[in-house]
Amino acid sequence: MTSEIRRLWSVRGGDATAPLSDEEIIASLAAAEPVLRVNFVASVDGAATHHGRSGGLSDDADKRHFELLRRVCDVVLVGAGTVRVEGYGAMRVSDESAQWRVEHGMPEHPVFAIVSGSLDLDPGSEIFTDAPVRPIVFTTSRGAERATLFEDVADVVVAGSELVHGPTIVSALRERGLGGILCEGGPHLFGSLVADGAVDELFLTVSPTLEGGDGVRILAGELAASVPLALESVLASHSTLLLRYRLP
Repeated sequence: MTSEIRRLWSVRGGDATAPLSDEEIIASLAAAEPVLRVNFVASVDGAATHHGRSGGLSDDADKRHFELLRRVCDVVLVGAGTVRVEGYGAMRVSDESAQWRVEHGMPEHPVFAIVSGSLDLDPGSEIFTDAPVRPIVFTTSRGAERATLFEDVADVVVAGSELVHGPTIVSALRERGLGGILCEGGPHLFGSLVADGAVDELFLTVSPTLEGGDGVRILAGELAASVPLALESVLASHSTLLLRYRLP
C-alpha cells in the first residue's frame, strides 16, 4: 500500500507538505491510555456503502490507514451483521504489521471480538476455525443459549439481557488487558456505543464520490441529543480525506 498520505491540518501542528511515513502515522496514533476508536468510510453525500458494502468506497489510502489502525490496536470489535455483509475472515494483519507488533511487544495479531445479540453465527466458519487468536463473542442472555456451540472456538461473554451493553463490552475487554479497541462497525453498533458514551475517537475516511439513493449512514439508531465532535486532524491522499475526531 504505497498511496501517499499528507497532513493538511492537525491540532498538534506539524509539517503539512511532506508525505507521511507509516511510522509518522503510527506515532500520531500512540495513546497514553486505553482508547476506543471507531473507523468508517463514507461518500461525500453520506452513504456508508457502495453496492451494499463499505469496501466499495475504500481506496488505497483508506486501506493503508485501516491497516495502520489495526496494527496498533489490541482488539478489533465488529457487529455480526457487518462481519457477514463485508465478508470478514479470520482476524489477521499483514506480515509487515505482524512483525511491527512483535517488535513492539504485542501479539502478532489483534483479538477479534464480535457482537451478536442472538449469537446467530457459524462456529464452523473460518472466522473461528482459522483464527490465530481465540475470538471473543459478546451476546445477550437469549443468545447465551447457543454458547455451548462455541466452546471449542471462542469465548462467549454475556453483555446484556435484551441488548448488548456497550460499557460492559469495554469493561470486559479491558479486564482482559485489551485496552486499545478498534471498532469497525456497523452503524447499529456504533450508534449503541455512542449512546452509551463509550467512544473516544472517530476516524472517518471521506471518499470523493456521490452515491445518491437511500443507503445507510455510518450511525444508526436514536441518540438522546446531538453529540459534538472535536476535529483532531485532517489527512489527505489526492481527493480522499481522512478525518479524525474526538468525542466528549
